[in-house]
Amino acid sequence: MKSADFLIVGGGAAGLTLAAELAGHSSVIVLDAEAQPGYHASGRSAAVFVPSYGTAPVRALTEMSRAFFEAPDPQFYHSPLLSPRGLLRVALPGGEVEHDEIISGLAGIERLSPEAAVGFFPLLDKDRIAAASFERDVYDIDADALLQGAARSARSKGAELVFGMNVTRLTRRNSAWSVDTDKGSFEAGTLVNAAGAWSNDIAQMADLAPLDLVPSRRSVAILPMPAELDAGNRTPFTVTAPLRWYAKVEAGRLLISPADQDPVSPHDAFADDMVLAEGLQRFSEDTGFEVSRLEGSWAGLRTMTPDENPVIGFDPDGEAFFWLAGQCGFGIQCAPGIARFAKSLLEGIEEQAELRSPFSVDRLRSGR
Repeated sequence: MKSADFLIVGGGAAGLTLAAELAGHSSVIVLDAEAQPGYHASGRSAAVFVPSYGTAPVRALTEMSRAFFEAPDPQFYHSPLLSPRGLLRVALPGGEVEHDEIISGLAGIERLSPEAAVGFFPLLDKDRIAAASFERDVYDIDADALLQGAARSARSKGAELVFGMNVTRLTRRNSAWSVDTDKGSFEAGTLVNAAGAWSNDIAQMADLAPLDLVPSRRSVAILPMPAELDAGNRTPFTVTAPLRWYAKVEAGRLLISPADQDPVSPHDAFADDMVLAEGLQRFSEDTGFEVSRLEGSWAGLRTMTPDENPVIGFDPDGEAFFWLAGQCGFGIQCAPGIARFAKSLLEGIEEQAELRSPFSVDRLRSGR
């Protein structure tokens, strides 16, 4: 049986960046059921760094992540993690109040005329634009480079990363967690539950009550690049208010998401044809662009909480059982900050103590 100080179940962005933070000071083992890191969520994300996105606690984690993203260690991260993108927000008829509430108090927001908005995203129908704004401080994230770099960093510091291995049983004995898998057994003083959509399954294996976590599907349709759009990164990430769809140019194609958030059971997600069709119909109504052909589609899982804050902390009912779950779609842009904050909790350091309450376990368990 292999032993470590920390055993992390889940090899997505959260689990790997935490492993890289802990390794070197502590022994770490990461287990993941898939053959590659970030298979279900981290690798299927729009992967955009938007400092203004999310709740106030999420924005704090995003800001904690900025320095890491801007200057990753070149020893492990062999290419830049960020590239300029910008964010275009478009208020459709009836969405003006929502748009203004979103941008209220934000720095660096430029209000745009409908004509200027069309200049950024030429597919838009000018007559459908009630208000618009542009946020320059928004960047693409190279999610694969983040995952691979975190894995290199963790391994170089002595962490063991084991992929393609399913957890079958968890047992707490002799002040340690014993973890049985279909390919061997492991032991650690502290268990970190970073299993994404499967986090409640891991908790129940540990005889702990589940939390209010809801795995949800987010889908994307892949379209051929319209001639009207720039194939590089000068076309901003574009999102509507109310949220009917969002769009991103990537690798010479146009990605359109219907912004679905349908609750699903944990599984290898795939796009629902009707959900895609309805989203593309909304896109056509708002732009006048007729979608004639799809080049493909995909879907990923995001695990939601009622308040859209992650759960990060020790379970009060489970000895040395630590939750790192419910990233609510913010996981990639917050990963370095989450790892730093989680490390401080795991090591008993009071860094960023004001974040304990918004991310606590208690708030997501019925009866507390």
